[in-house]
Amino acid sequence: MPVALGIDTGGTYTDAVLVDHLTGTVIASSKSLTTRDDLAIGITGAIEGVFAEAAAVGQAVAPDALDLVGLSTTLATNAIVEDRGTPVCLLLIGYDRDLIQRGGFERDLVTRDIVYVAGGHDGQGDEVAPLDEDAVCRAVRERCHRVEAVAISGYFGVRNPAHEVRARQLVEAVSHEVAGEALPVTCGHELTSRLDSVRRAATVALNARLIPLLRELITTMRRTLTAQGVRAPLMIVKGDGSLVQADWAMRRPIETILSGPAASVVGAWHLAGQRDSWVVDVGGTTTDIAVLRGGLPRLSPEGARVGRWRTMIETVDVHTAGLGGDSHVRVAPGTRELTIGPRRSVPLCQLASVHPGVVEELQRQLAAREHLPLTGQFALAQRRSRAALDARGQELMAHLDTAPRSLLHLTRVVPSGLLAVHQVEELEARQVLTRAAFTPTDALHVLGRFEHWNVAAARLGAELLAAQVGVTAQTLCERVVALFSRRLAAEVAAKALADEGCPPTWETEPGAAALLARAFGTVPGTALACSLQLDAAIVAVGAPVGAYAPAAAQHLHTELAIPPHAGVANAIGSVATGVVQRLRVLIRPSDLVFRAYLPDEVVDFADLEAATEHARQVAVPLLQDQARQAGADQTEVQMTRTDRTAPDGYGGGEIYVESELVFTAVGGPGLRPTEATADAGGRV
Repeated sequence: MPVALGIDTGGTYTDAVLVDHLTGTVIASSKSLTTRDDLAIGITGAIEGVFAEAAAVGQAVAPDALDLVGLSTTLATNAIVEDRGTPVCLLLIGYDRDLIQRGGFERDLVTRDIVYVAGGHDGQGDEVAPLDEDAVCRAVRERCHRVEAVAISGYFGVRNPAHEVRARQLVEAVSHEVAGEALPVTCGHELTSRLDSVRRAATVALNARLIPLLRELITTMRRTLTAQGVRAPLMIVKGDGSLVQADWAMRRPIETILSGPAASVVGAWHLAGQRDSWVVDVGGTTTDIAVLRGGLPRLSPEGARVGRWRTMIETVDVHTAGLGGDSHVRVAPGTRELTIGPRRSVPLCQLASVHPGVVEELQRQLAAREHLPLTGQFALAQRRSRAALDARGQELMAHLDTAPRSLLHLTRVVPSGLLAVHQVEELEARQVLTRAAFTPTDALHVLGRFEHWNVAAARLGAELLAAQVGVTAQTLCERVVALFSRRLAAEVAAKALADEGCPPTWETEPGAAALLARAFGTVPGTALACSLQLDAAIVAVGAPVGAYAPAAAQHLHTELAIPPHAGVANAIGSVATGVVQRLRVLIRPSDLVFRAYLPDEVVDFADLEAATEHARQVAVPLLQDQARQAGADQTEVQMTRTDRTAPDGYGGGEIYVESELVFTAVGGPGLRPTEATADAGGRV
């Protein structure tokens, strides 16, 4: 029996499952807390737990007998939603600095560290100016010790990537010379073949910012598997729901963005079997929503939106919201209204289970009731950034070496006083420290619906918040759960409307917000009543869905399915899929010839059919090789061609504009070769 180990490393939990790779039957499952300061601890706990559970049910599996390990993760998605990441430099080749600055586009480029470099190509792929190599080298030398990755985007780099490729070579060489190791580099043409220079540059910077995080995860994962005696190949879930080998992902980690949400869609379909449904995955940090039609997830060729960023990475079309069991619950400034998220915080109940002194500090704060907006919040050290901290940051971090400290304590012991709160926010954004505060998970502890950690800490946190709102702790927690359910329903409604071309912005559209409130019954005695009805059932997965999804489904007047093993759907999805690689080739007319924009060259042909055939001869073996490198056992390549025309503006005729060739290679993941798996076919 070929057995696969599926692992999902989320912002709160690391899940593991053992699955019969032929039948798809779940043998055993396990959960462990994700330990952000050392991911190996949480991964090891989940792996050891799933092997122990399999043995307990009489289906023991030896680690060295596994045939495949699949990994999905929400860490990259969470970092984007929470606007966190490592410092990066963005090199813009051939961009018009004045145009970008006058148009206010720099605020959309993720990082403030932007270097404009002369060079670039035009829309036909012809060079308009030579690359200023000296400017590239100078920028790297000046920033080598301040940034952890470099992003490169040429204005028409998707038409001709020559300058992006050369700039990457220079960045790697100079950074290796100065710092002893090459900085990670992301180029725009690696992410997309589509135009939109500003959004492409933002996507490049966004992904470069995540490279160290993803590389750290994969390296830790491989080291942990080796220590556990696992010899099976490791594969990673990409954002489109397919798999790639770990080595491939290490070279192109950008493709794993939305890995966790994609795995949840695959896992939900695998568990529930509903071909038409709305998949809602509630995690610790985010809620991910996708639609299944005919059993297939909808892809987003224009790029998925994650948090406030619109990427250009083709992924499963997922709507990600900063709403989870560990979202920070606080009182909106100047009001008594509660807000949830998008920032993730360690639940107070969880923090106190590891650091008992937290309960005593909360008791002192409740007795004193000073600076109530700052009470019930703690800071604790997380990841050590390679980029140097300034003196204030180093001083603050020195207070967190041995234990978490409350924000009130930090305002008293650091010279900056209350400004220490802003320092905490800056270091939190850089993932140097993390925050602990009251969360929906704490509310469930107070209500007795979930009691895994320290209930006393959760209740004290609730009482501190309740003092700001003017209600009892019990009432406050009931409001948190009800608000979470309404937010969940609102996010599903927003996804449905966005799919129809009219995405709502409840916060800035008073009329829409008023209708939503009436649909959810939060405006009693109104002259106008309305309701919402979703067109298909909700399939809810994730550990806490039982607490929030039933009310959300009622708000949307639809059925709800919470399948068995819903709490580990992501881990199941990480081994219930195959390998898919895609390549797009554009052919456009240019000066009486047909120009084919291939991955590594631009070639002219006398007619369209010759250009198409040459593209096929180049793309098919290239894509087959990529699929093998990505981990496919056997692959099939298909091509679709779309010819685009436009009205000629005269006699009602059409003129040829371009052709887009899309090559897709599909194959099963390569299992560890054994006699038992020789005929497995690589499918669940």
